[in-house]
Amino acid sequence: MELKNQKTSIVTGGAGFLGSHICLRLLDRGQHVVCVDNFHTGRFDNIRELLLNPDFELVRHDIIEPLYMDADYIYNMACPASPPHYQANPVRTFKTSALGTMNMLGLAKRCKGRLLQASTSEIYGDPQHHPQKESYWGNVNPCGIRSCYDEGKRAAETLCFDYHRVHQVDIRVIRIFNTYGPNMDPVDGRVVSNFILQALQNQDITVYGDGQQTRSFCYVSDLVRGIIDFMHNEKTIGPMNLGNDGEFTMLELAELVIEMTGSKSRIVHQPLPADDPTRRRPDLSLARSVIGFEPRVPLRSGLEQTIAYYKGLLASA
Repeated sequence: MELKNQKTSIVTGGAGFLGSHICLRLLDRGQHVVCVDNFHTGRFDNIRELLLNPDFELVRHDIIEPLYMDADYIYNMACPASPPHYQANPVRTFKTSALGTMNMLGLAKRCKGRLLQASTSEIYGDPQHHPQKESYWGNVNPCGIRSCYDEGKRAAETLCFDYHRVHQVDIRVIRIFNTYGPNMDPVDGRVVSNFILQALQNQDITVYGDGQQTRSFCYVSDLVRGIIDFMHNEKTIGPMNLGNDGEFTMLELAELVIEMTGSKSRIVHQPLPADDPTRRRPDLSLARSVIGFEPRVPLRSGLEQTIAYYKGLLASA
């Protein structure tokens, strides 16, 4: 039962990887949580246990269509985030980012709630500035196979700031860098899940290009803490980078996963996909100064927990 002074949060994409962790953290904070998901990429298993909590509510809905309800906070996390998923239906991906975000901004305007928009490091494209600061406008191909996601998220940011300027909608915009951890879809095609599952099954580990391209990997608990802290900050609306500023090559990650799993996998190289960024690392100066953000989980520790999660999935398959 919802308490008189209890805050209500809507989490779109709430059955997804990040959304499900946000739902759990908000429930732990005593909020009433409405998980909104169309289950295009969201997974029921991610929220199965949350359904036992009387403060958790599940609404099956696609945010491409308007949503009518009240909330104090809206976490707009809905959108496929891995290249295989968002490239499978690029028009729908763009609609989710553009029309979906516009619908959620309209909801925030009607109910006078605060909306946090999950943007992405992909808005920087293949960056010519390193590390990436929020002031950098990016180097994005508007016509490539990744453009539906990159440009969709850029359009979503534009909508957020226009709704803020024109309609005084209370917004927060974050740019999420590579995140990993339990609840990540094992077949979503992202590098951490790919490497771990290939290693656990002693399959060849696929590295694209020469493997010298870099990413920065943030464990999910660190990211979710930063997201919620930023939602409740009163100093700035963003955009704000969130992630981990440690930087690793794909080869370094593959070798670490093989070591930690005791795998017999070999590393094999495949051609580099189009528009794949060569370097990616966030400048976290703004997050550190505004919300005191600091990643706490080192890559090895996060991988230990993620490997244990995928071992459990394989054992129960």
